[in-house]
Amino acid sequence: MSQHTLRRTAAATTLAAVAVLAAAGAASAHVTVHPESYAKGATDGVLTFRVPNEEDKASTTKVQVFLPTDHPVLGVLVHPQDGWTAKVTTTKLKTPVKTDDGTITEAASEITFSGGRIGAGQYEDFDVAFGQLPDKAGQLSFKTLQTYSDAKVVRWIEESTGGDEPENPAPVLKLTAGDPAATPAPAENASTTTEASDTSDSTARGLGVAGLVVGVLGLAAAAFAIVRSRGARS
Repeated sequence: MSQHTLRRTAAATTLAAVAVLAAAGAASAHVTVHPESYAKGATDGVLTFRVPNEEDKASTTKVQVFLPTDHPVLGVLVHPQDGWTAKVTTTKLKTPVKTDDGTITEAASEITFSGGRIGAGQYEDFDVAFGQLPDKAGQLSFKTLQTYSDAKVVRWIEESTGGDEPENPAPVLKLTAGDPAATPAPAENASTTTEASDTSDSTARGLGVAGLVVGVLGLAAAAFAIVRSRGARS
């Protein structure tokens, strides 16, 4: 093997390592909703929409979360967020929902957070309280638009079809069988659990990526060693 070929091989392996790291970072930077699941028909709970900033040279300046109206979330309230203004848009329901407190004919269809900034390498949690979740759906998809200071808009609206995760997945809340009357866990506990789960997942991904990179860099080091050895003998 010539020195030229070995140098090209070493360069290629180094680029591959960089690509692996870049792909790992991009894969975890989408908008999510926490907790990941609630009981069908659950009452008086909190959903947290986590929005990470994935741009190096622009800040997130607006977040629009669209709530489903075919299976509406009732009694939506937003938590005051420092530096942000929240606007809740309601719409008339095609099919009114009967509750113990009467018939509901309107529900929130969009929540827009604006006025604040999420910088590079940062994220923001937006808390939304609800009065009641639907009891006849298996999951809720919250399509989200993320607007940056450079006018770029990322559309987190793609829904999974059971295969690989789409490039821009919408946040999804799974609705499971359970006691809807059970008292939901306090928001801080749910947040702690979510963060612990996220940390565990991130650690696992990190170890996997690290192992891959070590192997790739090992090949590069071996290639350079051969080149230097041949150079010394010549």
